[in-house]
Amino acid sequence: MCHLKRKFWQYFWRCALVIVLALAFEGWSVESAQALLRQHHDFPGVLRYHSQVSILDEKGYSWQVLLFKQNYQSVTPDLRLRLVGFPGVFEIAHPQALEIKTTEGKLLSASDVYAVTAPAPNVGEYNLTNVLAKLPTTDALKLYVPISAEKPLVLNIPNTVVTEWQWLVTEID
Repeated sequence: MCHLKRKFWQYFWRCALVIVLALAFEGWSVESAQALLRQHHDFPGVLRYHSQVSILDEKGYSWQVLLFKQNYQSVTPDLRLRLVGFPGVFEIAHPQALEIKTTEGKLLSASDVYAVTAPAPNVGEYNLTNVLAKLPTTDALKLYVPISAEKPLVLNIPNTVVTEWQWLVTEID
C-alpha cells in the first residue's frame, strides 16, 4: 500500500509540473500587443473613447500608440494617431509624414500634426482622418516613424489593433 501511495504522489507531481510548464510556455506565445479601448472625460458629462496599446519597436523599446477622435464639433471628427517613445532615446523628425504600409504593400501617408511645435521630442501626432478608411480592417500594418538622423523606425501594428481602430471609428461615437 505504501508503494502505491508513493507512486501516486510521484505521478501527481509530474503531472503538476507538466501543467505548470505548459501554462508558462503558453503565456510566451500570446501576442505582445493587445489594444485597449479606454474612456476619458473631455469635459464634465462628455465621455470619449480612444484606443491605446504599447508596441515594441525592432530595438525592443516600448512605444505608446494612441488613436483618438478630435474636433467633435465638426461633421467628420479628425482621427489622430499619437506615438510616444521613451524620452531621450529617439527624437521624432518633424514635420515629416508618417508612412503606413499594408500587408499588400500599399503605402499611405499621414500628415504631421506637430509640424511646427511638438510637446516633446519623443512625441508625434498624425492625422489619420483620410487614411484609416483606406486601410484593410483585418490586416496588420507597419508604421514607418520618421526619426532624426536615422532611417525611419518601424512599428508593427498587429491585426487585432487595426480591427479595434476600425471599430472605434465606425461603432463608437
